[in-house]
Amino acid sequence: MIPITVFTGYLGAGKTTIILSLLPKLPKGYKAVLLKNEFGDTQVDSKLAKQSNLAAVNEILNGCMCCVLVGQMKNALLDIRDNFRPDRIIIECSGSAFPATLAFQIRELERETNGDFKLDAIITVIDAENFTGYEDTSPTARMQASYSDLILINKWEHLEERALDLVLDHLNTLNDLTPKIRCNGRDGVDPNLIFGVDSKLFKDKSDESVVVNHHEEVQTITIFRGHPRALPHTHSHGASDCRCCSVAEPLGEVSQDGLLPSDAVEETLLRSALGGVSKESVWRVKGLVRFQGGLHILNWAFGRYDLTKVDVSDMDGTVIRLTVMGERGEVRKSVDRFCNELQAIVV
Repeated sequence: MIPITVFTGYLGAGKTTIILSLLPKLPKGYKAVLLKNEFGDTQVDSKLAKQSNLAAVNEILNGCMCCVLVGQMKNALLDIRDNFRPDRIIIECSGSAFPATLAFQIRELERETNGDFKLDAIITVIDAENFTGYEDTSPTARMQASYSDLILINKWEHLEERALDLVLDHLNTLNDLTPKIRCNGRDGVDPNLIFGVDSKLFKDKSDESVVVNHHEEVQTITIFRGHPRALPHTHSHGASDCRCCSVAEPLGEVSQDGLLPSDAVEETLLRSALGGVSKESVWRVKGLVRFQGGLHILNWAFGRYDLTKVDVSDMDGTVIRLTVMGERGEVRKSVDRFCNELQAIVV
């Protein structure tokens, strides 16, 4: 029997960081596989995860597997079982996912495979610093907190005591019975607290009434700068008049990936551009940025960001490739200045 732990939580709550912090605390030889669902088409967090001691990383991209890509998860879980036989599967949902549909699929697999799988826990990660903002506007965020075996309170150390009390009041109003655990910064939580829960959620078919239609909440766009051959874009017009694929004459020594040394982004410029991004309409920016020292993963959420150097071989020609998520109808307008400052385009 393979236990499955599902991590949910709104955009930028810190799910990936918490999952990666668990891995060094697991017993030697413990085989964990991560199944990750993400908006966009760039395997950003998987590039980080593959540098960890996970047995494998499987990523489902370009949509939410609890609605648009429903059904793909079951196939992925069966493949993981057959190819890896792990001690545990960790599922990280996209930021706007409501995990009920996933839970029902796992319950079906429990029956269809005669107990090869078991839903161990649904864990919701809360960004304490921003929860009262997005909880007011997002039904999904409220539902994530309402239907969970455990709630992990992340980023609480950035709040004053009174503000944290308000967050806890909100959470207790939504769900006063579920245990709430404060994360220990980047050290996350003890796996003994969250593994072996043996969830009782969504065992009854009547629970399907809690499923909500959420996928219209978030709009996703891709921002790109780099060599045309790396452009994540399918032409809807003639290539001969495509401005985004025009190539300037090189003014210096061109590297093997078609880039000039001057194509790299200055970190000070990136920092300045990020400072102008609206936290009200843009909730998450994540992807790859090339500095002089190589490619880095940018992970921005509600005004805070991290940059992590990563060694990848499949992003030749890419200077900037970012997935931006935010309020539908507003996110595109909100990143115009950001794109202009970085000389990038929306594709």
